[in-house]
Amino acid sequence: MQNIQNYINGSFQNPIQNKWIDNYNPSKGEVYGQIPNSTKEDVENAYKAAKSAFPKWSQTSIEERSKILIKISELIEENLDAFSQAESKDNGKPISLAKAVDIPRSASNFRFFGNAITQFASESHESIGQAINYTLRQPIGVVGCISPWNLPLYLFTWKIAPAIAAGNCVVAKPSEVTPMTAYLLGEICSEAGLPKGVLNIVHGLGSTTGQAIIEHKDIKAISFTGGTATGAHIAKIAAPMFKKLSLELGGKNPNIIFADCDYDDMLNTTVRSSFANQGQICLCGSRIFVEASIYEKFKKDFVTKVKALKVGHPAEANTNIGALVSKAHLEKVKEYIDIAKTENGTILYGGNKVTVEGFENGYYLEPTIIEVPSDECRVNQEEIFGPVVTIMPFNKEDEVLKMANKVKYGLSATLWTNNLKRTMRMSNQLQAGIVWVNTWMMRDLRTPFGGIKASGVGREGGFEALRFFTEAKNVCIKY
Repeated sequence: MQNIQNYINGSFQNPIQNKWIDNYNPSKGEVYGQIPNSTKEDVENAYKAAKSAFPKWSQTSIEERSKILIKISELIEENLDAFSQAESKDNGKPISLAKAVDIPRSASNFRFFGNAITQFASESHESIGQAINYTLRQPIGVVGCISPWNLPLYLFTWKIAPAIAAGNCVVAKPSEVTPMTAYLLGEICSEAGLPKGVLNIVHGLGSTTGQAIIEHKDIKAISFTGGTATGAHIAKIAAPMFKKLSLELGGKNPNIIFADCDYDDMLNTTVRSSFANQGQICLCGSRIFVEASIYEKFKKDFVTKVKALKVGHPAEANTNIGALVSKAHLEKVKEYIDIAKTENGTILYGGNKVTVEGFENGYYLEPTIIEVPSDECRVNQEEIFGPVVTIMPFNKEDEVLKMANKVKYGLSATLWTNNLKRTMRMSNQLQAGIVWVNTWMMRDLRTPFGGIKASGVGREGGFEALRFFTEAKNVCIKY
């Protein structure tokens, strides 16, 4: 049994009320440890540690902060294997994916913001012969960061790194479903020389630990990634307290395929954008719209490609799709497949639970392709967040644009075409915070990340994140 602890004021601590939650290995369907279910008292201790550390950390030179963040990135890279195995064990994703994407990106987050803070500049405005105005960018104070289970360390560090780079101190809560790599990060931060209290990691349920963070009167900003309903709950509490809010929420992203695309590249990328990380990425293209002239060909080729994907234990080198994150999530995804059948959807492939030899209790599911007769069905409108995609044909550009924009979400969209004028028209009209053309998940950390409508409020990434974690103060000097 692997028990983990809170990381508060530079040391590991048990929860004050000694309350614990079972931690499951989804590939086996078995409990392998426990995590704290922290209460207000634990969050208060974390806040006090952060508050105490803030005066000195906020005045620490940019060069020193940069040096520490880059050292953290180097130590993550040095421990790549251990972090990858822990991430896979906690989340169910293939170790190969964690090793190639999740952990390297986590290291890159610290390195990027360690460098970005040295280039972060504010504005100056001269009123000729009268005055000069300049803008100070000052850290907020103690901030709260709450991250999800699908990309555990990747998204945890995406929040923490810019917060501490900007001079803030942090009370952070990783998902209670996938806490292990956040726990390991505490050791790395101490080794890298991050001062005590700058980062505090408090584990527990959203309803207890998360609630205590968002309603704490002196935690001045909340950065949250997760479900739309939870984001609405956070906004309801935080808004009357005038906290700064960054909410990266759900998605139901269209993948729009025109006949003039580079077909082979599109097909291979669409398999990846549909089922990477078991479809448990907010950016997955879960609604596939295909121009009618190539629809039957695409359907046949796509099904053939997906049938070749290997569902298996995350540690196996040839596994393409590992376990879903939890039993409850598996049942939720399976329920949507059943709903599709009642809505006259046709299961072209998949839809069944998978038994992996030696790991019969694991949470495995076939990648699933559903042909739908209408874009208005529930499986085309509601976020499923699993290895399930819908496909349907379209005839005209304005028709598919209308369907793409009809959902309540607006996170990302993917467009496959070699028609430049169409690219410009549709990129301008798609209601999404991110539009990929002839690619998917090609991320530049300098660019703004986030969605519109029910997909969130605000932007992360690059200087957008550093702006969020600072307060602008204008100084006007008359001369």
